[in-house]
Amino acid sequence: MKKIYFRACTFFIPICLLISLYVYYEIQHFAHSPLPITKDTILTVPPGTGRIALETILLKNHLLVKTWLLRCLLIIEPQLAEFKAGTYYLLSGMSVKEMLELFASGKEAQFAIRFIEGTHWHLWKNEMDKKDNIKHLLQNKTNAEVAQLFKLQSEGHIEGAFYPDTYFYSFGNSDLLILKRAHQKMNETVNQIWEQRNQSLPYKTPDELVTMASIIEKETSINAERKIIASVFINRLRLGMRLQSDPTVMYGLGKNYTEAITHKDLLTVTPYNTYIILGLPPAPITMPGLASLNAAAHPEETDYLYFVANGEGGHTFSTNLAGHNRAVRAYREALKKKNER
Repeated sequence: MKKIYFRACTFFIPICLLISLYVYYEIQHFAHSPLPITKDTILTVPPGTGRIALETILLKNHLLVKTWLLRCLLIIEPQLAEFKAGTYYLLSGMSVKEMLELFASGKEAQFAIRFIEGTHWHLWKNEMDKKDNIKHLLQNKTNAEVAQLFKLQSEGHIEGAFYPDTYFYSFGNSDLLILKRAHQKMNETVNQIWEQRNQSLPYKTPDELVTMASIIEKETSINAERKIIASVFINRLRLGMRLQSDPTVMYGLGKNYTEAITHKDLLTVTPYNTYIILGLPPAPITMPGLASLNAAAHPEETDYLYFVANGEGGHTFSTNLAGHNRAVRAYREALKKKNER
């Protein structure tokens, strides 16, 4: 009897060992095998998801075939079963184990939205409205209601209230949350620049500096020119001259602005038309970036009072009207030759 028992043990133990080794091999092969996806995929793990629920989610999204292997893997490596709710990026080539480690880490997918300097609030709002991974709390809000949410002086101050930058967010973050970050960054930036500004500048408040920066932003995209253009407007303010900035006219016309400014446009009365009003307009005309804010705070020291496009992407600066008129004629001649080509 003992011999029979011994023989049975010597037969079954190796078999069991072989089976165990095979199962372990299968589990490890499964754990390190790539997910059955050919492109990056987004997957949401809801709050309270357990092993069975995750199994169902993976099956539904065609990310799992052999469920028993997943169960075995989670038994031998229980730390992988500590799923955290969230929305995750599953990369093409990622293994099953890497996916489970991602769920356990809680490192949710990060999405990006870029707000570009020199553009307007309605474009920023449209950009957020297009995102289906953002919770839309502002979609039906009027500009006045948005201004009230951020305690702005008026809806016109929306244009200078948010810092142009790329913002990263998780799935389901709200447009309001993203804008709060942009608003905070703008306030911090403006406060720092205001403290370090040239103290002799004719600004009464930080808002006036932002308004000046917004005009500079629309006048040029060349960084080397920003401080020179700022000097022109500062010189004009000090002499009591009108700023005569075309972008302020365009902004004031709103939807009535066509493709080119006309003489009639220059004579159209709006709060923003700096050909008519003295001093700065009542609020910013666009979202200014850091370079324009710094230019408004630290203009070059020049005697320039005029500038006009030179036909090559930059501007010609003049200290008097006669020189400005010559620059205007040169620009028109260059434009004429360009159109004749």
